[in-house]
Amino acid sequence: MKSLKGRLLVSGGGLYDANFRHTVVLVGEHDARGAVGVILNRALSTTVAESVAPLATLVGPDTPLFEGGPVRPEEAVLLVETDRTDLLDVPVLGSVGFLTGEIPAALRPEILRARVFAGHAGWGAAQLEAELETNAWILDDARLEDVFTDAPELLWANVLRRKGPEYAALARMPFDPRTN
Repeated sequence: MKSLKGRLLVSGGGLYDANFRHTVVLVGEHDARGAVGVILNRALSTTVAESVAPLATLVGPDTPLFEGGPVRPEEAVLLVETDRTDLLDVPVLGSVGFLTGEIPAALRPEILRARVFAGHAGWGAAQLEAELETNAWILDDARLEDVFTDAPELLWANVLRRKGPEYAALARMPFDPRTN
């Protein structure tokens, strides 16, 4: 399978796993060993300043921390946009990628925007491909405005709607279909 790095995984209507129900995942890496990414649309009630104070200067004091996924939720994951793509530890989508480890003071001015995630999403070898075969995920091209959306709670429905009329009904599906 061709690498899905830089693509979006949009949870399909049949994906009932609470970890991924109504999520949009940006794939950061994907190869024969598996895949990793972060959930873009789950802002948490805690701020970055409260949870990962050293990174608060990159995003602002009241910026929410995002749930990146169920893997290692105690670890901060930093996704940034920068004009200096050579500084990215894991380039993902044009000027967007991940930085790892300590962020040197000299690098901070080069960061245009940033999101901080608690943990990440991960799949073992062939696991994501198997989930795609069962239509658990819908693929779409990631856009810069998806990664840094000001309305993460609307991202899942918005991405589905832009895919066309065949996804319009799914975009209106409630988180819990029993409440429909």
